[in-house]
Amino acid sequence: MYNSKEVKADIFKKHGKSKNDTGSAEGQIALFTHRINHLSGHLKTNRKDYNTERSLVNLVGKRRSLLDYLKDKDIERYRAIVIELGLRK
Repeated sequence: MYNSKEVKADIFKKHGKSKNDTGSAEGQIALFTHRINHLSGHLKTNRKDYNTERSLVNLVGKRRSLLDYLKDKDIERYRAIVIELGLRK
């Protein structure tokens, strides 16, 4: 599975404070980005999978909400995570 425990722990270790820090905004944004990339690849081959398309739109909205929160709270952390993940503003 693309989203195993090891993958999640690695993402949170890299972008959060530790591998057990699953609540930080940066860790959640990185996890959502990982899932969005996976679903985007799936939709390239399965164009009529509308349930996955809806899930993808929901994930993008959640990530956008977290990015807006981080932008209001601490602009430096926001800029760092956007550059690190290669997101558009």
